[in-house]
Amino acid sequence: MAEKKKEEVVSAALKAEEKLKSQWYILDTEGELHKIDEFDFKGRDNLRKFAGYEVDKDRSVHQEPPHVTMMKALELVDYEPASDPGNMRYYPKGRMIKALLEEYVSSKVAAYGGMEVETPIMYNLEHPTLANYLNRFPARQYTIESDNDRYFLRFAACFGQFLMAHDATISYKNLPFKIYELTRYSFRREQKGELTGLRRLRSFTMPDVHAMCRDLEQAKEEFMVRFKMSADVLDGIGIHNSDYELGVRLTEEFWANNKDFVVNLVKTHGKPALVEMWRERIFYFILKWERNFVDNLDKASALSTDQIDVENGERYDIKFMDEDGVGKHPLILHCSPSGAIERDIYALLEKAAFDMKVGKRPTLPLWLQPTQVRVIPVSQDYLGAADKIAAEIEASKIRVDVDNRDESVGKKIRDSEKEWIHYTLVIGEKEAGKEKIPVRVRETGKLVEYSPAELAKEIKGIVGDKPWRPLPVPRYLQQRPKFSG
Repeated sequence: MAEKKKEEVVSAALKAEEKLKSQWYILDTEGELHKIDEFDFKGRDNLRKFAGYEVDKDRSVHQEPPHVTMMKALELVDYEPASDPGNMRYYPKGRMIKALLEEYVSSKVAAYGGMEVETPIMYNLEHPTLANYLNRFPARQYTIESDNDRYFLRFAACFGQFLMAHDATISYKNLPFKIYELTRYSFRREQKGELTGLRRLRSFTMPDVHAMCRDLEQAKEEFMVRFKMSADVLDGIGIHNSDYELGVRLTEEFWANNKDFVVNLVKTHGKPALVEMWRERIFYFILKWERNFVDNLDKASALSTDQIDVENGERYDIKFMDEDGVGKHPLILHCSPSGAIERDIYALLEKAAFDMKVGKRPTLPLWLQPTQVRVIPVSQDYLGAADKIAAEIEASKIRVDVDNRDESVGKKIRDSEKEWIHYTLVIGEKEAGKEKIPVRVRETGKLVEYSPAELAKEIKGIVGDKPWRPLPVPRYLQQRPKFSG
């Protein structure tokens, strides 16, 4: 007898979303709402693509996006055949990039005032509060069994943070109450036809900062603070305003009562935004925004986001003591200032693919480049000189490696190019012992003379106060294994 297939856990909200009939508009920076088919998209090609993607709701992928080839060639990330689809393996270079992004985003949230916590990755499906919220979020779940109980793997940090807030003693003086977790990992059972590379995953790392607010006015004020913070976070990563489009989702009632606030949001964004409007509230929030990256296949992916949640303060019985001595339920803001860390890597690689299309050299932001400087001795006779120069630059916390392989100088230079290394130095008889050495600068393709100290100073000036990690692989190329195909 064939084993009965277990029923997939699909939330009521996801089923509702699939049938949802929305009204779609473009809101310009002057506050005028345009029907999509009446808006002039001239000079707004990305917005047009984003609007088409959202209205069509087709998430399936029929060809491999460029970032997949890049992430493999650069030995960053790859598929893991032994795991469930949408769960990836990270090689040393990719893990370093991911760790730097995690540290950077967390530092920005800490500066904003988010209190970092850690919560479980699984929760009981029968817990009444959790089960109720589960059905208010549009996502498919992983489920597991233990001691005859069924659990689901979290899709965000909401569950643990809300349960923690429920048990906390909170005064109106503590609001906004900001609580943060970098969820490594969150899980969503996306459909197989939608999974591709780092764009859409089943296991991902999500920075999640909630803010409990006293009332709608405080929530709106905090919403704007976080809107600007999220733009700054993406900008620091290397994803700029020109790289993404704003999507705003809200109810007709919220629009009618808060039009000036929504228009100010779009004015702050600086260009027209896509608006999805509902006659009535379907989900737990009344307003949501997303910054969406449009890739080389014209697929849109949400990066940073925030929501005004009007249900879960009451659902989780989270209370604060107000000025009048009465316990009240807060409104809750749900923000990911960067979106999933994996999607940030995806967006950076897709940006590099766009650069290649117009004849530019693909690159990563210098602070994320696994090797920032490569030193190439023309032969083993100059390895000592190469080591000395590498050590001088490395002393300033710069990632430097040395190509000590028995290969031609031409091949070593080409391999440096293939790894997108920003600065390449060749050390031979002319260069050994000199104060200034010709350095190949990837961005321009030109040779510029630097002393090791001058090169280090330039790199530090570009990188600024971004997090740093040491070289994730051995300094000598001869000692490195090859991780990817």
